[in-house]
Amino acid sequence: MKTLGAWLLRGLGLLILLLALGAAAFKAPERPLTSLVARWAPPPSDFIELPWQGRRQLVHLRDEGPHGPLPPLVLLHGTSSSLHTWEPWVKALSQERRVITLDLPGFGLTGPSVGGDYHDAAYLDFLDTLLKHLQLGPVVLGGNSLGGQIAWEYAAHHPGRVQALVLVDAAGLAFQSESVPLGFRLARLPGFRAVATQLLPRQMIERSVRNVYGDPGRVSEALVDRYFELTLREGNRAALVQRFEQLEPGRYANMLAQIRQPTLILWGGRDRLIPLAYGQQLKQRLANSRLVVFDTLGHVPQEEDPQQTLTPVQDFLHSLKP
Repeated sequence: MKTLGAWLLRGLGLLILLLALGAAAFKAPERPLTSLVARWAPPPSDFIELPWQGRRQLVHLRDEGPHGPLPPLVLLHGTSSSLHTWEPWVKALSQERRVITLDLPGFGLTGPSVGGDYHDAAYLDFLDTLLKHLQLGPVVLGGNSLGGQIAWEYAAHHPGRVQALVLVDAAGLAFQSESVPLGFRLARLPGFRAVATQLLPRQMIERSVRNVYGDPGRVSEALVDRYFELTLREGNRAALVQRFEQLEPGRYANMLAQIRQPTLILWGGRDRLIPLAYGQQLKQRLANSRLVVFDTLGHVPQEEDPQQTLTPVQDFLHSLKP
């Protein structure tokens, strides 16, 4: 019995040691905004303090291109992403029109919402407040995933403020995923918030990004660095947990029939997070829409293959009447 007890104690000691080593290996404390700005917010990045919900919300944004007669294009990123996902598109599109990209509350360098509210209605109010603050008239509104959801929901609520829509693997319907990134699965677990702000394996971020690409071979070290470091921004990990706690699947789906603006829907044929069937549903429910499918791309086609996805966007924008 003494021998068995000794082995159990040794085993317990080894387990504690392994857990300690694992915690040390995965230790990733939050980073203050100031430590991330130099790398992830070079010019033309800007920061504004937006009066919102009775407080002042810091917003990271970029405002590029000529302020001419064409309606500005506003692009919204998806969950756990940032304005950087649009950089190749913006480089091309800003040659002809004003293009505004931003980090939504809870993500990127904008960081957590001042009120801790990540419900759909809060995002719509945030966007409305921002567009008015920037004194924008009707805009072309685009978005990927969560950003696409915010875009069409905003058009349904404020039709006079949106000229047209560009929806890229847009959320907003109650959907069933074929595969969910590991990071998203963990963020939904009870108690995850308690450890999330201190531990974050970089490999988990890499696996999550590869999961949403149609061709995981396109995922570079630099891309993983971006997702990893911006996730470490102070408050972002807790915000992600809150967002998943406040999800309202299909909250405004009954308003799709009210949307009459010209709409371009882009979808990755290998999207396993929001499968193509839901893009086809959007096409059926949006009266004035066109669906373009990229067979080999995944959930973030604008990032995975900017050149291929940009062509139909340029054609669509050129087709819009003044």
